[in-house]
Amino acid sequence: MTSIGVSKLEKSYGGRTLFEDVSLQLNPGCRYGLVGANGSGKSTFLRILAGDEPASDGTIAIAKGTRLGVLRQDRFLAEDKDVAALAMEGDDEVTSLTAERDRLHDAGDMLGASELDERLRLLGTSTLRARAGSILQGLGIPVAQHDRPLRELSGGMKLRVLLAQVLVGRPAVLLLDEPTNHLDILSIRWLERFLQGFDGCCVVISHDQRFLDNVATHVLDVDFETIWLYKGNYSTFERDKAAIIERKEAENARIEEIIAEKKAFIERFRAKATKARQAQSRMKQLEKIEVEEIKPTSRREPRIRFTPERPSGRDVLKAEHVTKSYGDKRVLTDVSLTIRRGERIGVIGANGLGKSTLVRILAGRLERDRGDLSWGHEVRVGYFPQDHKELFPEPRQKVLDYLWGFCRLEGTSYVRGELGRALFSGDDVDKTIDTLSGGEAARLLFARLSVEKPNVLLLDEPTNHLDMEAIRALAKAVKDFEGTTIFVSHNRWFVSELATRIVEIREDGVVDFPGTFDEYLAKCGDDHLDASAVLAKKKAETQAAAAASGGKTDLGWEEAKRKRNRLKVLKDKNDKLQASIDAQEQRLSAIKQSYCEEGFFERTSAAQVEKLHAEEKDLGEKIEALMAEWETVETELGEIKAALGEA
Repeated sequence: MTSIGVSKLEKSYGGRTLFEDVSLQLNPGCRYGLVGANGSGKSTFLRILAGDEPASDGTIAIAKGTRLGVLRQDRFLAEDKDVAALAMEGDDEVTSLTAERDRLHDAGDMLGASELDERLRLLGTSTLRARAGSILQGLGIPVAQHDRPLRELSGGMKLRVLLAQVLVGRPAVLLLDEPTNHLDILSIRWLERFLQGFDGCCVVISHDQRFLDNVATHVLDVDFETIWLYKGNYSTFERDKAAIIERKEAENARIEEIIAEKKAFIERFRAKATKARQAQSRMKQLEKIEVEEIKPTSRREPRIRFTPERPSGRDVLKAEHVTKSYGDKRVLTDVSLTIRRGERIGVIGANGLGKSTLVRILAGRLERDRGDLSWGHEVRVGYFPQDHKELFPEPRQKVLDYLWGFCRLEGTSYVRGELGRALFSGDDVDKTIDTLSGGEAARLLFARLSVEKPNVLLLDEPTNHLDMEAIRALAKAVKDFEGTTIFVSHNRWFVSELATRIVEIREDGVVDFPGTFDEYLAKCGDDHLDASAVLAKKKAETQAAAAASGGKTDLGWEEAKRKRNRLKVLKDKNDKLQASIDAQEQRLSAIKQSYCEEGFFERTSAAQVEKLHAEEKDLGEKIEALMAEWETVETELGEIKAALGEA
């Protein structure tokens, strides 16, 4: 098991310090969410850990021969190779040994080739294809495409193959830069489960709060020109960081009050002979008082706002039987929607089923094959595309000139003010569009929507490239927007915060659900979108059955008595099962947490570590069996309660 030692690490570019004096130990069994504002140094820190970039000062200690799995945002794969073959190349040890075995075989060295065959057998080469296929499927790449050349896949799917290649490699350390980019909700859930079962050390950059809450055991926060380590998931980190900052600010305020009091005493009595000694004493005390400097945070939140110039009519859109194909591939079939003013519609589903196609058709950017679209009275549409280049026809145009083009009657101070709200200040307004980062380009498009003043927003993956602060600001702006919003997103926190109606596009058609994301998950009754749906579904079914019976029962006295006796037995069994599950999960959590303790693997014998791993596996199997038994009991409880007319 491999840990990573970071000592006195520093990284600077010219006169700008990203972080300094960073000392950490990153342990196996722990998953570290690496967070911070865009440009704060997250990717730089990951590249230093991977050995792709030197530090300005300090050291990184990783055991020689450690297998690193690194997902880089700027790496590309051979377009002509088959998808499965590329994924299998992630296991570079098997790949290199296979090539050497084939070379020896061709050279007639049968003994050498036979020895390598045995080594390959021990490495599990016979299961490599199946392992690669399972990971590719989990990431949403269908089996039919595994033997096809990479060039036939979309850009987003190619990045999934790159992620699959990293995961196939059996690394001891995973370093992942934005792995959820271009994944749909189903694939994100699969990746969460994969990482939860990964027993090595994992460092992952993500701006998906729900993903970090489900995956991270610790958070590394790049801020205040250093990197802070917090224990717990993202929600815990947010709470703890706010408390620490509040405590430091309160302490500084208290010290400033003491300083002010001492200064006032000195000024008042320094000239009086009777008080001179006391004044001198306070001056010496002042010299020893230090106020801890709180460096400015790199976090900046844009001030996004969408204000309609005028409201639309009550009926915003009527779409009937909208259909679209690309060649032989049908992506939308008979989609019919009626949308009214004020709705916030979250469009979700697996990639490749037509979510972006639907939004582009609604925005007038793509022709439908058939079907009717009718926008309502006074509707004015504002569009945010997934591919920002779609709205940037002149890449060399300056930011200031681009935005001014949408509000020609306004003065320069107004335009600069709107850009300032989007965090473009000073010389930033003279940047050309082709030099903008993904986050900057997104904020510029939000500024454009602000000055265009539409009453309908069509947003296609608006949280891509945004940091946490910008995502929060966007969510607030959409909540405050008095118009209608139709948005595509795989960010479950964002969908959960905003959607008042869910449209899921599936292979077998469209599901139109009049409720929130959480309510939709409860209705689905499985975890194809999120893990919490199972229990919510069971509770909802029990309540619905009880409500349907109206509290009445047609059971005879004897049958009712029998069921009540059985109910008592089941309740007792349910309580015991839940207590047992809680106890096993607490022990499992304690084992995993022990791996994360500083110096654990140095002070613990290999035999004891192996014993803990065996116990961890045994606990997992026990919990799974107990959960299956609990679900059976829960189902029978619900049926009996419904029969007896109990809620």
